[in-house]
Amino acid sequence: MPASLRDRTVLVVGRGSGIARAVTLAAREAGARVVVAGRDREVLAAAYDDPGVTAERVDLTDESSIAALATRLGTVDHVVSTASARARGAVADLDHDTVLRSFDVKVLGPVLLAKHFAPRMPADGSFVLFSGSSARKPTIGMLAVGATNGAVDVVTRGLAVELAPIRVNAVSPGTVDTGAYDALGDRGKGELFAAREASNPAGRIGAPGDVAEAVLFALTSTFLTGVSLGVDGGEPLVR
Repeated sequence: MPASLRDRTVLVVGRGSGIARAVTLAAREAGARVVVAGRDREVLAAAYDDPGVTAERVDLTDESSIAALATRLGTVDHVVSTASARARGAVADLDHDTVLRSFDVKVLGPVLLAKHFAPRMPADGSFVLFSGSSARKPTIGMLAVGATNGAVDVVTRGLAVELAPIRVNAVSPGTVDTGAYDALGDRGKGELFAAREASNPAGRIGAPGDVAEAVLFALTSTFLTGVSLGVDGGEPLVR
């Protein structure tokens, strides 16, 4: 039987929208107290009208900020890091600082979260990190994103061994309609989604709730650790 989140404290690092919001609301529905944390505490606080959700500031590229957050919060039961810094582009268009920031936020940031929060967590606590299907399906324009996600998968397995019995898992979404594709414009986004719906074995694009369900599964499944859960509708299976 899965463990309960009732009366447990879950830290969710990320924005107040999209997947992070879906995870926060799902954890609240499961009975958890949730602390949301990101670079803009005021915006996060305004995103939720729920006394069971409190907002904090953290910058995953600044270890002192992570350490300060851990000191302020004390013991938490679970940590979910959804934060990312996108480094899309063909190799000729990538630059050092953009790629480095992608690794800073999505790979090194979670390592430092583990460093500062694991000593304060109970033995049945857990971390959930975020990878992505680009780690398993090479795509032109997604080289740095895929490399970052692949590194998250490695970190997940390494931390699962080092932090045991604290569990460490990752969730690895495919194409999810979170607003991340809005920069393509309505036409570009529509064409991309239509193409992926046509080829994806699941026959649709993912929703934030699909990912949140997987996060809750990872948080509450006490015999699951060191795993990257693909929530992608089978997208990496096809070209």
